[in-house]
Amino acid sequence: MKVLLVFDFDNTIIDDNSDTWIVQCAPEKKLPVELQDSYQKGFWTEFMGRVFEYLRDEGVKEDEMRRAVTAIPFTSGMKELLGFLSVNKDTFDCIIISDSNSVFVDWVLEAADFHGVFDSVFTNPAAFDNNGRLTVRNFHTHSCSRCPKNLCKNAVLVEFVNEQLRKGVRYTRTVYIGDGGNDVCPVTLLKKNDVAMPRKGYTLHRTIARMSQKLEPMESSVVVWSSGVEIISHLQFLIKE
Repeated sequence: MKVLLVFDFDNTIIDDNSDTWIVQCAPEKKLPVELQDSYQKGFWTEFMGRVFEYLRDEGVKEDEMRRAVTAIPFTSGMKELLGFLSVNKDTFDCIIISDSNSVFVDWVLEAADFHGVFDSVFTNPAAFDNNGRLTVRNFHTHSCSRCPKNLCKNAVLVEFVNEQLRKGVRYTRTVYIGDGGNDVCPVTLLKKNDVAMPRKGYTLHRTIARMSQKLEPMESSVVVWSSGVEIISHLQFLIKE
């Protein structure tokens, strides 16, 4: 019987958005206006495909992108939290569900030696093609109207938990740690024993606050955090229960 920790990546594990951070590699650290204006709501992965094509055309190499991404700072206290989890793997299973991409997530975890903390990473598959362009594919297709078309985090979470059940692994509770609008769907569907942990002042936190004002309370408990150290304190409290 373990606790399942679900992490978002951008603005949760790392203290920025990896997709927007990579623009630092572009000439003058900005995108052409027509490329910026090509984004359509719900089609972020396709937009990033065009960004990566532009970077390749401008001569930006894989090594330069790797240096940029691995320079993104970790969120306050997050290294301490991941260190805590690495020595408590008998108590916690940890997964990442992210709308970033597999190359960026791998680079960050590898550079900081945190790969071993996570049992699975669910994110948009990415790879460099023969021409040196980073290509990204949608993680999956789904029927959820609340989520971007490439990723419903709740569908991923439900499938993971069910697959673990088939393997005989049952979780006492799920703790979801995130910040963004695409974390709302999985968080609002957590159960009574679970814990939603929105980052203070970010979209997920504001959305949960609005829901409570509209008398739409969630089943799970809600614990707001600003630092990974606060998350450690709450996890230690849960273990003692």
